[in-house]
Order: sequence, then C-alpha cells, then structure tokens
Amino acid sequence: MLHHAKQWARTIKSDAVAVWIAARDPRVPWYAKVVAAAVAAYALSPIDLIPDFVPVLGYLDDIVIVPAGILLTVRLIPDGLMDEFRAEAAQREERPTSRVAAASIVLLWVVALALTVWWLRPYW
Repeated sequence: MLHHAKQWARTIKSDAVAVWIAARDPRVPWYAKVVAAAVAAYALSPIDLIPDFVPVLGYLDDIVIVPAGILLTVRLIPDGLMDEFRAEAAQREERPTSRVAAASIVLLWVVALALTVWWLRPYW
C-alpha cells in the first residue's frame, strides 16, 4: 500500500511538469492551455494557497485539488501529445517553479488579511 502511494505521488509530480510543458506547446488547444497553465502554476508554486500547518485543510490541496486539476488537464490534452510531454518531463533534471503563482498567492493572502482588518475595524 505504501509503495503504491509513493508511486502515485511520483506520477503526480511528473505529470505536473508535463502539464507545465503542455501549457507552452502550440499544438495544445487554447482551453487546455488555460487549464494547464493554472494547474501547473499552482502545482509548481513554492507556496500553497492553504499552508500545510493548517489541520486537515493544509494537505487537502496536495491530496485532492492538485491531482484533480492534473486529471482534468490530462483529459483535455490529446493522448499522443500527453505521452510526448510525459516523456519530456521524465528527461528533465530539475522541476520548474512558478514564482508568479507564488507571488499571486502571497498577494491573495495580503488582500484577505487587509479585508479582514477592514471588516473588523468597527469592533476595535
């Protein structure tokens, strides 16, 4: 069981890179590129939307949201192309990171904090 879970995690990591490659390929349909870009940006971001130290919810994105997004993206991309992207992802030495997605997540948290302070302002 543990071996199967580790293999599944490696597949998800590899598919995240393949989806990142697919988002930049001109042969991929535009709607698949949009989904692929969003999924890859989130999956490869060094910062999670929900930090891992938050009980239960912190790991929910890693266990459910990212694999579901990758599955949707894989279904939108033609099979032959996805096989090609997976092969290219397997050859890559390092995993890319999405600094734009990380900055977007930090900005989202800052805006959420500012809105919370503004909302709670009358109570202080």
